[in-house]
Amino acid sequence: MPQKTFSGNIFIFHAFDVGDEINLEAVKSLQLVTPQPLSRYFKNYHLPLSVQLPDPQSSIHCTSVKVHAFGVVTLRYQIPFNTTLEELRAKINDIDAAYSQQSIRDAESLFERIQGTIKQPRFFHLRTSYVIIQANPMAEVTDMVSLKKECGSTIASLLRFETETLSEYQKDEIIETSMGYYRNDLIIIDTDAAFMYDDEYEELLDLFEFANMQHLELQYFDRVLDRQLSIAYERKVQAPPFKAYLPFVNAMSNDPVGELGQLKVDISVITERLENSIKLAGEVYYSELYSLLTKKLDLPNWKDSINRKLSIIQGISNIYQHKMEAIREDILSMSVIVLIFLELLLGLMNLTKH
Repeated sequence: MPQKTFSGNIFIFHAFDVGDEINLEAVKSLQLVTPQPLSRYFKNYHLPLSVQLPDPQSSIHCTSVKVHAFGVVTLRYQIPFNTTLEELRAKINDIDAAYSQQSIRDAESLFERIQGTIKQPRFFHLRTSYVIIQANPMAEVTDMVSLKKECGSTIASLLRFETETLSEYQKDEIIETSMGYYRNDLIIIDTDAAFMYDDEYEELLDLFEFANMQHLELQYFDRVLDRQLSIAYERKVQAPPFKAYLPFVNAMSNDPVGELGQLKVDISVITERLENSIKLAGEVYYSELYSLLTKKLDLPNWKDSINRKLSIIQGISNIYQHKMEAIREDILSMSVIVLIFLELLLGLMNLTKH
């Protein structure tokens, strides 16, 4: 059977963690903002800032660059193709590697320009990526069952970045999660890539880009909590300063209990912001697609891991807090005893004078 030639685009999403927080108003003053329609699925108070690279001509396939207030830069690349899926499978690893390096150069050039607007800037602490192979529908290919039967093995290995054919078990596991809205649509989502047989894909791209960014932030917070737990397990947490045990003064002291509590608050706020940034109420198909995507990226398990570690952090914080309260009570008790002793001593001294 002759191999079919497909036309379409390879979309590659990259997300970089570049700091704790980005001042979007300060970024606007750098004259990098570019008008670009933002997805209607994002709440207004969580909208990112669409910008251009300092040298746009250096990366012609970079079609979208966004700066997010919580310290993330996202880039989207669009690479057109017109070839068979078998030939694309042989090239996909080289394409992915090339744009992985290109994304570092592009993100670094932007980072250098906006570094002054970033709180605790660093390039880069962590990054994530995701790939979509989008194929334009063809008049002679309208039966999705036949398409999966004829091209399923190639699509499955393409999504796993494998040049050889996968086993039937692996192929079936990947293909069985396929879905579509119209009769001639097909979307197959896997852990690192997705195949999309559809020419109306613009709004779907935003969901994939957001999920990739969410993946980045959850990994980042999981690592932050790992470091804090390692410090706690190795008993390297600093002892609270003496003033932390004193009433009223404790509220102004920068003690480890307060730091653990602040870490918990910061992570809880941003994870909640990420979960509530996207609104899909009334969009059943998009909700199902996004739910499948989050499962493939293992986001629920990342969230569970973070929640478990936050609970441990809360427990450690409570232990320190109870310890501080007990020591504070002992200090107050000793202060009362000392005052009583001094009063008694003064009384005895007055008696001896008379």
